[in-house]
Order: sequence, then C-alpha cells, then structure tokens
Amino acid sequence: MIPRSSIFHRLCCACIEPGDSEDLRLQKSLLVLVSGLISIAGILWLLICWTLGPRLSALLPLYLQAIVALNLLVYAQWCNFSLFRITQLGILLLFPFVAEWILGDFMVSSGLILWGMLAPIFALLCLGLHKSIPWFAAYLILTVLTGFANYAQVDTNIVASAVPYKISVLFFALNFVTISSMVYLFLRFAIGERNKTQSMLEEAHARLEVEQAHSERLLLNILPAPIAIRLKASDETIADGFADVTVMFADIVNFTELAAGMPPGEVFSLLNHVFGKFDEMVEASGLEKIKTIGDAYMVAGGLNDNSADPCAAVANLALAMRDWLAEDSALHSRSLRLRIGIGTGPVVAGVVGHKKFIYDLWGDTVNLSSRITSESKPDSIQCDATTFARLKYRFVFEDPVTLRLKGKGMVSVWHLLGRSGETPGLAPFVASYPLDIDISNAD
Repeated sequence: MIPRSSIFHRLCCACIEPGDSEDLRLQKSLLVLVSGLISIAGILWLLICWTLGPRLSALLPLYLQAIVALNLLVYAQWCNFSLFRITQLGILLLFPFVAEWILGDFMVSSGLILWGMLAPIFALLCLGLHKSIPWFAAYLILTVLTGFANYAQVDTNIVASAVPYKISVLFFALNFVTISSMVYLFLRFAIGERNKTQSMLEEAHARLEVEQAHSERLLLNILPAPIAIRLKASDETIADGFADVTVMFADIVNFTELAAGMPPGEVFSLLNHVFGKFDEMVEASGLEKIKTIGDAYMVAGGLNDNSADPCAAVANLALAMRDWLAEDSALHSRSLRLRIGIGTGPVVAGVVGHKKFIYDLWGDTVNLSSRITSESKPDSIQCDATTFARLKYRFVFEDPVTLRLKGKGMVSVWHLLGRSGETPGLAPFVASYPLDIDISNAD
C-alpha cells in the first residue's frame, strides 16, 4: 500500500487534488503523460539508431531523461502546477532545437525540431487560445533561425555527418509518424476526457432539473402557482387586494381534548389523514388551501381563475368535507365532527416573511369567517349574508340567526344544509326577518 502522502503516489495521481476542476485535472494528466512518453521516446530513439549502425552519443537522451525526471520530482514534491506547466512546455520547445544544433543540421537530425511543435499544441490545451500564441510564435522563430543556420552550413554538415543518409531518411519517417501519432492520441485523449466531463455535466444538469422540479412542487404546495412564479422572478413584496373572495374555516370539534389522550404519533397520523383528504378535495375543486392552524383548516375561493363560481365551489367543498368526515370508516371510532364558517368579501393576500414564508389572507372577511366558525355548532356550516345572497337559489338554508360577535356587533348568519334538490322535504328558503339570538364570544 503506497502512502497517499508519498512523492510516488502524488506523481502517479499527477498531483490531482479533490477540489480541482475537470479542466485542471485534464491538464495535469496530459502533462504528466507527455513527460513519460517523451522519456520513453528518447530511449527508443537511441536504441533504434544503435541497432541500425550509427553509434551516436547517449548524452542527449540521458540529458533529456534527467531534465524530465528532475522536473517531475520537483512537481511531485511541491505540486506547483503553474511552475511545472511552464518548465515542461519549455523543455518540449527547446530540447528538440538544442539536439538538432548538436547533431548538425535538419537533415542529419531527421527533423527533430518537429518535436518542438508539441509545446504550442500543449500550450493550446493547457493555457488556452490566447496564451498559446507566444509558444507558437517562439516555435516559428526558432525554426526560421535554425533553417537559416543550416542553409549557411549545409555543405560542411553533409561532409561531416556521422549519420548515413538512409538512416536520416528512416528517422524522418519515424519522427513524422511518432509526432503525428502522439498529437492525434493526445488530442483524442483530451477530447475524450472533455466528452466525459460534458456527459457528467449533462447528468448533473438532469439531476439538477429533477431537484428543481421537486423544489417547485414543494413551493407549489406552499404557495399558489402565480405567486410562486412571481416570487421566483423577483424579490419584491407580494401583496394583492381582491374585492370578492370566499373564505372558509373548518375546525375539528373538541380535537384538543381528544388529542390530549393520544400519543403524538397518533395525533399526527390522524390529522394527516383528515387534512390529506381535504387537500385532495380542495385541489379537485380548483380552490386554494391557505393554511392549517392546529386542528383548523383554511380555504379560499376567488384568488385564481380555476373555478367559474368560487362561492358555490366553497359551499360544495364544505358539504363534501362534512359528509366525508362523518362517513369515513377509519374515523368512526373517533367520532370527529366539523364546524365550518364561510364569509365572502374583500381580502388582502400576500407572502409573509423571507424565511419559512407563508401565503396568507387578511381583512374583515377573514375575521368574520373565523368568528362565525367559532360560534358554529358541530356538523353545522354557517354563512354570512353575502355568501347566502350568492347561493340562496341553489342551496338549502335554515332560518337565519343573529349572533353578537366580538368586534362585529350583531351579525346575521345562515346555516347551510345542502344543495337544492338533494335535501328531502326542504326547498331553498329566503328569510325576510332573521331571528335574533344574542351570543357573545370572548374571541
């Protein structure tokens, strides 16, 4: 097991750090890879040359090996990639020209300066478009200067050459094949790695879209869709006035006393069962659930265009909620009952807070609906005068009563019984003179 802190381990990993970007990982891998391949190429160059006859000096490949190895060790010790990148590109650029100057000329060295082209190519991959230009310019300048020098000394070099012409031609072919292959393989490797990175980014983007859709669903569970869209588009305060909204409160009768003798988990399960069903009913009715307050459930109609007649939709919802609670077999042992209050009129709606925000309603209509609910009897649905006026020809009501409500004075309310034609023995009733009952409420 090689220690992660060892120089050899860092060299094998190209000193790649967990926080490195994919582009930086690619640059480190490429430069360490090319360092190893250049060293191998130097050895092979010497072996082939000796096998074919000429006994050239081993100093050039040895120098190349030493310089590359030293550069790699310095990089593995301090992991300074910026320094390693510059020095390695400098070696790739200068060493082929130095080797050619030592060997003689372009023909004798079999075009060794072609290897210098690796420097601007890797500068393009590791430094980018603009920063690679000086490296390419340096390669061109060194090539032109070398060409002029060879032209001036061509006769001398041909006579003094220790490398036969056939061997030079062979190495020309080898250099072209090797350089072309290396450039192709490096570019293929770089493009392959970037394709992998692109694929990873696309997968991450797809996961992000899934998470975003999940977050939007959660947001839509908290806020109405138009409000959620406005909230995502702007940080401005959201507060709107509505002239005609029907507000309903549904309160579970004596739930506090019932819950006192139940384990917390059972209380939660019971409320989740009841309110989960109410949520389904509200969504099917095209209304907006506003919030739950303990064992109370608040709904509003008229905040959106999902219902053509929100007042009637709220009344139908109230009847459906009351009937379901009485008929659900899972709740028979609990004998749960509702009292419901409905009011219609102007409200102000908006988003409260910056963290854990909620969408809420304010106004006299909300207060009236809440107080009507608190004064209702079990299984009763009490409506204010505006709601009654909207529904009196389509729904069945009892004779009205007058309640004394805190902050409201004497208020007439009507007990909703059911839809017209669905309640045997009853017909829509319009009261001319409501009965007066004085009931005071502390709150």
